[in-house]
Amino acid sequence: MEEDIDTRKINNSFLRDHSYATEADIISTVEFNHTGELLATGDKGGRVVIFQREQESKNQLHRRGEYNVYSTFQSHEPEFDYLKSLEIEEKINKIRWLPQQNAAYFLLSTNDKTVKLWKVSERDKRPEGYNLKDEDGRIRDPATITTLRVPVLRPMDLMVEATPRRVFANAHTYHINSISVNSDYETYMSADDLRINLWNFEITNQSFNIVDIKPANMEELTEVITAAEFHPLHCNTFVYSSSKGTIRLCDMRASALCDRHTKFFEEPEDPSNRSFFSEIISSISDVKFSHSGRYIMTRDYLTVKVWDLNMENRPIETYQVHDYLRSKLCSLYENDCIFDKFECVWNGSDSVIMTGSYNNFFRMFDRNTKRDVTLEASRENSKPRAILKPRKVCVGGKRRKDEISVDSLDFSKKILHTAWHPSENIIAVAATNNLYIFQDKVN
Repeated sequence: MEEDIDTRKINNSFLRDHSYATEADIISTVEFNHTGELLATGDKGGRVVIFQREQESKNQLHRRGEYNVYSTFQSHEPEFDYLKSLEIEEKINKIRWLPQQNAAYFLLSTNDKTVKLWKVSERDKRPEGYNLKDEDGRIRDPATITTLRVPVLRPMDLMVEATPRRVFANAHTYHINSISVNSDYETYMSADDLRINLWNFEITNQSFNIVDIKPANMEELTEVITAAEFHPLHCNTFVYSSSKGTIRLCDMRASALCDRHTKFFEEPEDPSNRSFFSEIISSISDVKFSHSGRYIMTRDYLTVKVWDLNMENRPIETYQVHDYLRSKLCSLYENDCIFDKFECVWNGSDSVIMTGSYNNFFRMFDRNTKRDVTLEASRENSKPRAILKPRKVCVGGKRRKDEISVDSLDFSKKILHTAWHPSENIIAVAATNNLYIFQDKVN
């Protein structure tokens, strides 16, 4: 990073006020588009909110990270599966942008069962002067039409419209946890607990099953798929992670069904660290290719690991996110926090990685300097251009004034979803029902 990693300015905090927040307002995914001009969030209520970067802020250094609401629309509604007597939540699990090809924007959004392709476009003109309709839209009597008019376009207030262009449904028996757009921009994949499907953007009524780990006897089930992603450059390559802490790299050129992996990444377990919780905390909650395509980053409950595609037996880097929680695993198991699924992101140059923690803390690790920092996204420090101070957690003994005790951490405040601008040091952090946007300190 160009600037010091722990001097970071906040310049926007947005979403909904705590006093009016409901379960539906909780943010469930955050994603920048390929240029960083737009930022999309999805929530548990099935809504997608898109923020647009302020044009005039680009040239003003202290305001360059300002984003305002661009469009809001209802992406998914609650449904009911009558065959299984199951309610299907409207919660948005993932959003993925497609590269912009024209004036409109396209994004994929998914809940547990259905993926939708949305077109977001602007309209600032309206047609007037129809021959067969009057100004109110009513059909005119053809007998009254004596002259032909040429319709004209009149200026109107800018309107942003979101329209569903494709609906990809009925292909997943289990809950979708990942979607990933291929680098050929013609296909994408959707992954659930046991299967991964490959879709063509133009075909909604069929998909190709490329991974199926469902055993013939479900009692023999030992692991599930937790995340999947396409390689950023090679359209034939993808990875998926499992609840056993393993990562499989697959090549679609090898066979139509990629049940046999090309590479298998797994770190041998240290017998001295073996405990009742070992299998739970080793489950991978997120997997991300670096922008260069050379590395894979994975997040499990306590650590972030970076793997080189050319070395399968162990990660090249391991970062402790909140190792002070190792002694608290029993209580975290009892309150179900141990099953929280934290995401991780790279910065634009793959030199810094970011992931979330509890108490609205999020962590950053500089891969070059090996420095790390803990920062907090909270309303107390969300005044515009307030500098974020690094936070430290005290495990035992004497606590300094600026430290927080591990026993004082609020486990209901957790940062699961984060996003990093593709080319600048601007980050988006979702803390329950609030979205915080931070930028590097400007001297």
